[in-house]
Amino acid sequence: MSTRYPFTAVVGMDDLRLALLLNAVSPAVGGVLVRGEKGTAKSTAVRALAELLPAVPVVAGCRFSCDPASPDPGCPDGPHEAGPGAERPARMVELPVGASEDRLVGSLDIEKALAEGVKAFEPGLLADAHRGILYVDEVNLLHDHLIDLLLDAAAMGFSHVEREGVSVRHAARFLLVGTMNPEEGELRPQLLDRFGLTVEVAASRDPEQRVEVVRRRLAFEDDPAAFAARWADEEAALRGRIVAARALLPQVTLGDAVLLQIAATCAAFEVDGMRADIVMARTATALAAWAGRTEVTSEDVRQAALLALPHRRRRSPFDAPGLDEDKLDETLEQFKGEDPDPDPEPDGPDDGGPDDGGPGDGGPGGGGPDGGGIPPQGDGPAPEDVPAPEEAPVPEPAPQRAGAGERAAVKAAEPFRTKVLSVPGLGEGAAGRRSRARTEHGRTTGSTRPRGALTKLHLAATVQAAAPHQKARGRTGRGLVVRRDDLRQATREGREGNLVLFAVDASGSMAARQRMSAVKGAVLSLLLDAYQRRDKVGLVTFRGRDAEVALPPTSSVDAAAARLEQLPTGGRTPLSAGLLKAHDVLRVERLRDPSRRPLLVVVTDGRATGGRAAGDPVALAARAARLHAAEGTASVVVDCETGPVRLGLAGRLALELGGTAVTLDELRADAIAGLVRDVQAGQAGHAAQATRRAA
Repeated sequence: MSTRYPFTAVVGMDDLRLALLLNAVSPAVGGVLVRGEKGTAKSTAVRALAELLPAVPVVAGCRFSCDPASPDPGCPDGPHEAGPGAERPARMVELPVGASEDRLVGSLDIEKALAEGVKAFEPGLLADAHRGILYVDEVNLLHDHLIDLLLDAAAMGFSHVEREGVSVRHAARFLLVGTMNPEEGELRPQLLDRFGLTVEVAASRDPEQRVEVVRRRLAFEDDPAAFAARWADEEAALRGRIVAARALLPQVTLGDAVLLQIAATCAAFEVDGMRADIVMARTATALAAWAGRTEVTSEDVRQAALLALPHRRRRSPFDAPGLDEDKLDETLEQFKGEDPDPDPEPDGPDDGGPDDGGPGDGGPGGGGPDGGGIPPQGDGPAPEDVPAPEEAPVPEPAPQRAGAGERAAVKAAEPFRTKVLSVPGLGEGAAGRRSRARTEHGRTTGSTRPRGALTKLHLAATVQAAAPHQKARGRTGRGLVVRRDDLRQATREGREGNLVLFAVDASGSMAARQRMSAVKGAVLSLLLDAYQRRDKVGLVTFRGRDAEVALPPTSSVDAAAARLEQLPTGGRTPLSAGLLKAHDVLRVERLRDPSRRPLLVVVTDGRATGGRAAGDPVALAARAARLHAAEGTASVVVDCETGPVRLGLAGRLALELGGTAVTLDELRADAIAGLVRDVQAGQAGHAAQATRRAA
């Protein structure tokens, strides 16, 4: 078994360590979501926590880790008789991003269930994680339906697997920890709310702190066993403190004054629902137990708010998480009651944090074995602890200065709810909420023979296939005689996420401040829609003499919004250059992810006034548009032309693209502009134009 990096040897990152330890003391807090840039020891700290959890008593031979003192009466391996049982170390189970639903919740042997009526159940990761830790690295890249399943299990404490009338239920109580890099996309707000606590981590910019990180990492890699042995006493002490805090937790009381502070704080920061109040109460209780007290204080409430509220205040993916600490202090002071005198803390520091001292002074808060004090910043993870992102990280946008003939960037207008723009046909891309696709989840549309393992049984088709052979197979009992060839897989239709590539005209014809503000507001609205529908997005801009990729395709729509906010305008309109640049981006993305279908959104007034290429600008733009049409790229032109006299150039461009055109007003979901438009309408118009040309 490989040696894990010791938890007490992790440098700094006090908030992360405290959040993890509070959940170890009280799993009812609801887990931890760790947000931060790559290479900040997120995975190292989480994996190290498993070594601190006390051993778990289990019923011998039970695959579901039942407690021998109170075995689950509904355990699929039960019933169990009360007895001494056995002990095993607490588990940390990792859920891969590409895991299937069956791998997460378990699977039933449908063939045995039909033929013999036997519940042959193979446990999944939720059963393995029971009474331990379930860790999801890059949780923001996990499919939504898997996130829903694991969060439901974490909230209810059990997992329920049901297939075609055969059901299995088993206990699933675990500490849920997720890590994510915000550059690769955000979680939906309703999913963020399901994590009890959230912690932001970042690498230190202090050279001395970084030196200590490197020193410890190199020492660990040179001799993991010896390095871990130097921290064994501190690990044992912290493990004992967790056990003591767990024992003290039932004795901790929440006074009415403290409850009022919690409620007032949640109301002051306008968080939705009541989950924040409950999480804060549980977190404050765990903080008191961790500090060795039986009464919750105002300082516990303050610390609980800093961990439980920042991610619940986000109203859109473009809002930065955070909390106004001055406002928090004012609210706590306003509703402060008479706090009881806290009991003296037996072992830990005054702030109740996890810094119990390190080698040389009794814990990770003092001098380490490698010399010097321990800096207050995170340790560097091992190479295997740094996951490779799905796409290249997005650097912070540099403010763009307006050059000759350009105007400075203007702010976007208020975003609005847009109409649904979808890709025609039936895809097979990543799960999402935009276009029709064959998916594992959705409405059943038919059946087929399974290519591999059966995952979604089509019961009627299976019975229909087996029925004609029952006499020949000598059926005598009540069950069907079912063979492997009889089984039918259900085919289902749901929704997929697409690659939405924006090609935005930033030329002089768009430069009127009020007009460009409206255009940016429309694109921002479409970005919000892409975020909600789980799309990847990219941004191409064109002005002056050329076009540029302002943002390569990414799942981070807030990065696209940042690029849009900094976009200046002015110069000529190289429309053909913008379309060709978009064509290059889509060509590369087809090679990287052929199953994700693209949707090209061109935001322009349709004017073309030249660029680097020689020739008629309008003809060049039409030729570039036909490249997209020839490859079947679904497209929408957002017509930004205004004024009493309109040339209709954007509409002509849409016909060349084989797409459809919508005005800024028609883009609004609440606009009174006829029926909802789809890009299929544009393809029909393109076909009609081609027929007229042929005639």
